[in-house]
Amino acid sequence: MLKGKIAKLAVSDVRFPTSLEQHGSDAMHANPDYSAAYVVIETDDGLKGYGITFTVGRGTEIVVCAVEALSTLVIGKTLEDIVSNFSGFYRCLTSDSQMRWIGPEKGVIQLASAAILNAIWDMWARAEGKPLWKLLVDMDPKQLIRCIDFRYITDALTEQEALSELISIGIQLNYDLPEEMLKEGYPAYTTSCAWLGYSDQQLTQLCSTALTEGWTKFKVKVGADLQDDIRRCSLIRKMIGPENSLMIDANQRWDVAEAISYVTKLAEFRPLWIEEPTCPDDILGHAAISKALAPLGIGVATGEQCHNRVMFKQFLQASALQFVQIDSCRVGSVNENLAIMLMAAKFRVPVCPHAGGVGLCELVQHLILFDYISVSASLENRMCEYVDHLHEHFKSPTVIRNAHYMPPKDPGFSSEMFDESVQKHQFPHGEVWRSILEKNGS
Repeated sequence: MLKGKIAKLAVSDVRFPTSLEQHGSDAMHANPDYSAAYVVIETDDGLKGYGITFTVGRGTEIVVCAVEALSTLVIGKTLEDIVSNFSGFYRCLTSDSQMRWIGPEKGVIQLASAAILNAIWDMWARAEGKPLWKLLVDMDPKQLIRCIDFRYITDALTEQEALSELISIGIQLNYDLPEEMLKEGYPAYTTSCAWLGYSDQQLTQLCSTALTEGWTKFKVKVGADLQDDIRRCSLIRKMIGPENSLMIDANQRWDVAEAISYVTKLAEFRPLWIEEPTCPDDILGHAAISKALAPLGIGVATGEQCHNRVMFKQFLQASALQFVQIDSCRVGSVNENLAIMLMAAKFRVPVCPHAGGVGLCELVQHLILFDYISVSASLENRMCEYVDHLHEHFKSPTVIRNAHYMPPKDPGFSSEMFDESVQKHQFPHGEVWRSILEKNGS
């Protein structure tokens, strides 16, 4: 199944009108339409792989163009060619001598690379007949290391260090961990209750329902108005009680001093972390915020808009974050996330992935299962975000039981969408968007 040549690569601009009901609204993204550049690759012997990268509406068409531009680096290769030297292929895709000028390894070109690489990982897992997390867990450490491009991070983690660590972990590994995950699942937290655009009535209703479903960890969007945030955080804290966990997320709203002042005023609600308090590129700013908030027992979480492994390296070296939030589509797919998870393990910082959007929950659950089983073996201060939107459009949707992610069992990366969903939500000519645009007179 690895011998067939990749003969086709198709990409679609798929958008869901989530802005109509304020789903996903936060302090910086008031009206997002959750979207994806959706990639399907196919070999000449019929094997397919499906990949996505997440966007929030306008601009998805630019990512689609970038995917099409990169497709020439993929078509004609066999899956065996790629995975036998995956780090080499990763570098080929992300370091094309001309296209890297519009990156390198950041922004639109990296989102496009992630969509393609996610499709290749999905194809590989399907070829092996395993869910992606199991493909990773079963992989020989040397083969796993060959998937990672260590360029630019060897001052924090060398290839030999990573290999030695994986071998050491493998020797000490509790082989009950996979069975524990299959039985209990991985702990999740919910962001679905408290989008910034939700009314207090809606927030109260959703929070009450979540508590009855077993949720114990809640995240609240903040940053637009302090008094409004004090009211909303007070409402949620009273509802969930003192024992459950509360996190707050500003989505990059503040300057550094403003973030420290603002979060200090919310400290009475005992948030575990403040997420994305300032510009996602400001590593030293995050370090200053971390230092200032430490006496209050509030950590800093970030990562969903970190461009690449180099930024995560510097965040870790600068003690600028206390929770690493990997994203399955922002950086260079599984390859780069493997590097980030291994660096986080070396620096002893817990990984708590960003999820939600279109397919992010479906994808990132595989990564966090691998992190627990093969890297950290710890659940202390660890959880994975969950947002209850758009799962019905995926053939292998996320399964949540008692506020835990249940490990996927279908082969692949859980990234295949229903053809009907893709066709109806293609922008701008799909049925859903034709109707919306006609109503708006566009």
